Amino acid sequence: MAAGRAFLRAAPSSLAAGAGRFAFACPTALPLTAAAAAATGPHRRGRGRCYCSASDAPPPPPYVLTTPLYYRLLDKRVVFITGTDEHGEKIATSAEACDIEYDKFIRTTDRKHEAVVNDFYSRVLDSGDIYRADYEGLYCVSCEEYKDEKELGENKCCPVHLKPCVPRKEDNYFFALSKYQHQLEDLLTKNPNFVRPSHRLNEVQGWVKSGLRDFSISRASVEWGIPVPNDTKQTIYVWFDALLGYISALLDDGEKASLQQAVERGWPASLHLIGKDILRFHAVYWPAMLMSAGISVPDAVFGHGFLTKDGMKMGKSLGNTLEPKDLVNRFGVDAVRYFFLREVEFGNDGDYSEERFINIVNAHLANTIGNLLNRTLGLLKKNCKSTLAFDSIAAADGISLKDNVENLVDKAKDQFENLLLSSACETLMEIGNLGNLYIDEHAPWSCFKQGGESAEKAAKDLVIILETMRIIAIALSPITPSLSLRIYTQLGFTEDQFRTLRWEDTKWGGLKAGQVMMEPKPVFARIETETDEKDQSSSKATKGGKKKARSQGLVEA
Repeated sequence: MAAGRAFLRAAPSSLAAGAGRFAFACPTALPLTAAAAAATGPHRRGRGRCYCSASDAPPPPPYVLTTPLYYRLLDKRVVFITGTDEHGEKIATSAEACDIEYDKFIRTTDRKHEAVVNDFYSRVLDSGDIYRADYEGLYCVSCEEYKDEKELGENKCCPVHLKPCVPRKEDNYFFALSKYQHQLEDLLTKNPNFVRPSHRLNEVQGWVKSGLRDFSISRASVEWGIPVPNDTKQTIYVWFDALLGYISALLDDGEKASLQQAVERGWPASLHLIGKDILRFHAVYWPAMLMSAGISVPDAVFGHGFLTKDGMKMGKSLGNTLEPKDLVNRFGVDAVRYFFLREVEFGNDGDYSEERFINIVNAHLANTIGNLLNRTLGLLKKNCKSTLAFDSIAAADGISLKDNVENLVDKAKDQFENLLLSSACETLMEIGNLGNLYIDEHAPWSCFKQGGESAEKAAKDLVIILETMRIIAIALSPITPSLSLRIYTQLGFTEDQFRTLRWEDTKWGGLKAGQVMMEPKPVFARIETETDEKDQSSSKATKGGKKKARSQGLVEA
């Protein structure tokens, strides 16, 4: 089970990016993370801040997003919840390895979660879907799952963890998964968007059509866990326990802990965002369990892919692992977030190449976005004393760029909502490209030199470009929150104003005549590469001209 769980409550209308199985949230979130994640407030752990509407209108239904979450630019209440899953055999084994005696360890799963699990178990038991039987098979401790021998590799190794599965025979309680064969088939057929992307749906349908087998929901050999309500000699299987964290986490601190109370707090989830390796648990086991308990299934399950490096699977034995913290320390959070959300089509596997990373980030963030803003503000300072001479609405009267920008913003919003995060990044870069094309074609630097009407037109052109940059900053904030903040403050706004932005603020017309811009300075410095030469005094010459990447003057807000 994921090490963390998170929930995002807001209106179910717009969503945007991240990855991982823990998350951070902020009210300016679109999908981000969710994780994407994977997506944060901008990068702060804890309970999400809330910017509530002053309107007396009744609140909309909550939007519940589990695991990494994604920034939202909607004027709705956002609640961030995270937690840890500490039950199961692999946790107990790790504790023993660290000389921790788990029988004296205080469980971090609080009492309200245990109460919800017990309520849920009782419901499923009352439905006649739990029975006792012997089970014998090959068990992967890391997966916390019995495996079919046909899916194992050489030496009966788990295909995910590449460790031998161990033979095991136990007297356990079982969940009657096979009873829900037809209901699950109907769910997947009538609601093809239940599992996304489509190739993950095909995978799940294949599992279901091959025939569902009942699975064990208790362990006699594991003491670290919630005791089975009717048999304290056994503990509830970690997945049967942990999946319910999505529901128990909806409870507020101090309130009565019950399954029904938790469900009324915001279930069903609008989206489970999970790694493809745990898709079976979320798209087969979980909905069947919920059906048995008489609870609605989540609206959708989205299985994201894995990351490779230079075309190769990452692993410690290969020495090619990628440490996220190292990337962030070298290149900054925005660069890392942008590259992975732009270059990896959400739902598919993706590959990391440092050369491509640097090329993409430099071309899009430093050049298309950063350079356009910097040179426009430079022209404004030189010719207009950094002050806007026109409202952006008046300046753009009859200008096709305004219509093009508005159409692309609508397109990006639709892409965010449908988790087409790479496409959303492309669309927003298209706005930047249109801005660069506009300023190159209209050449305001030349028009200022001509004076008169030409200079007036040039002043309008600068307002148009800066309004375009303002809109990009808002629309791109789910992906690059720190960069967006730096852009927005250079346009003469405060950080507080940025924090209260909503998607509706992407509407053309935010800049006003007389508004003073800040001193122009690079908002995103190019990532430079230099020859890694050894000190000449070492008397050893550098061989091969090895390149080392470095980021000059990168500022994180």
